Amino acid sequence: MPTTRPRPARARILAAAAELFYERGITATGIDTVIEHAGVARKSLYNNFASKDDLVTAYIQARHDQWIDLYRQRVDSGGTSPDTDASSPENLPTPGDTRVGVMAVVDAYIDHATADGDHFRGCGLLNTAAEFPPDSESRATVRRHKEQVEDLLASALSIGHPDTAAATAVQISFLLEGAVTRAGLEGSPARLHEARDIIGALLDALPNTPPDTRP
Repeated sequence: MPTTRPRPARARILAAAAELFYERGITATGIDTVIEHAGVARKSLYNNFASKDDLVTAYIQARHDQWIDLYRQRVDSGGTSPDTDASSPENLPTPGDTRVGVMAVVDAYIDHATADGDHFRGCGLLNTAAEFPPDSESRATVRRHKEQVEDLLASALSIGHPDTAAATAVQISFLLEGAVTRAGLEGSPARLHEARDIIGALLDALPNTPPDTRP
């Protein structure tokens, strides 16, 4: 029978940290707890991460990358143009129309919440930012992620509504962040589904926006 190759120590450490940081918080999770949870030696941790701060940085990036992957999948499943945005550092796919692009963002939020299952407790990035002072690099990184999400919304809206794209993107962003915060408090993505309906109605009110044909 084929054997399953064990994951490298770095991946095990990051997976353990991601689970613990999300469920318990960063301040409440010590390095010893991460090491025990990952099943690695202390030396392995410090061979891969210079400090706990370095591990936190990797965790934030991993949460961001996970969301970006979900967004990519949603754009692809909704239909894309053949071009990609070569200026984007992540070379993200370009949605074919406003609704595909906006709903790809919304559904990526829902997918991210669903992926956390019974352990869902809101946006991992916002939870992380709340543990750091205003001038910290961790908060700045989270802010950049949220700004990118808003940029993705504005880009999708600009396909058919360039004059109002930025303002509408802000409205949708506020709806999503409020919904994910309430959803985290309630331990269920239900509020995000409600936000999706509200955002769908908002798009319906915009002229020349194709109807939603997805289930």
